[in-house]
Amino acid sequence: MRADTTSGPAVGFLLDLIDPADADRVRARIGLPRPAPEDLRETRRRIPFSVPALPSSVVLWMLQEDDPDLNTVVWRLFTYRDTALRRAVLDGVPFAPGRLLAVEVDPALRAGHEAPPVPDRVARLGLLPALRESDSMAAARQATSMVYRREHWQTVAEADREYSLPGYVRWALSVRADCPPALRAQFGSHRKFDFRVRQAGILDGPAAYALDHGPAPQVLRVLSLGHVMFPSRAAEAEDALRPLVLDRLGAREEAWAVLAQLLGTFHGTTGELVRTAGSIA
Repeated sequence: MRADTTSGPAVGFLLDLIDPADADRVRARIGLPRPAPEDLRETRRRIPFSVPALPSSVVLWMLQEDDPDLNTVVWRLFTYRDTALRRAVLDGVPFAPGRLLAVEVDPALRAGHEAPPVPDRVARLGLLPALRESDSMAAARQATSMVYRREHWQTVAEADREYSLPGYVRWALSVRADCPPALRAQFGSHRKFDFRVRQAGILDGPAAYALDHGPAPQVLRVLSLGHVMFPSRAAEAEDALRPLVLDRLGAREEAWAVLAQLLGTFHGTTGELVRTAGSIA
């Protein structure tokens, strides 16, 4: 069989996890060409046409690169509804763990855009009073849009430990991908609360995304661009999938042919896809 153009990058990502000689033999069997050399900046420009809607955590992994070029991509594609991230990108806020230096902002981005205005309530009352007096989700979202630096998150954590913040504020902050995991845990756990967090696209990490998130075609399409979108964390996804791929597919050409055939209509997770293809073959 011949792999189609949409499944090609997804299958190619998984093939990169096995021995290169075996991968070349499988490519020849299923009609999948070897990937052509790519230009990094050009590939990033094509991201909006290459990937489906991304979970919030994937956007955070992109920001954690602290790369001005990637931050411009994030600004263009993913911050139009997230006022806090717009502030952070324009202010050069670092996202990589441990980084303290500000991130350079693309001059064209800085020249063409201004940070969103400070909400009136925050300007009048200050951040913490505005958070504590948030009596609706709209008010909470306005006030929490000013929480985007590490010192802001620390202030919020200390204030919540001293006296619990309103539920609307906890909710608005918890569904933010940049909310520190320790603070999200501090806010507590409840079935409905956890459901909202999952619905917001908050993931445990690239390994969990690779194995347990679906549908598999979308996940693999994103992971195939991991070296471009979030290179510092892409290996976590590869390391999570490699043992399963080697065990269930290995160098068996028929198993890879089945996987390529299933991929177009498969709605389960990537882990389920690999196991299913291996079992059928």
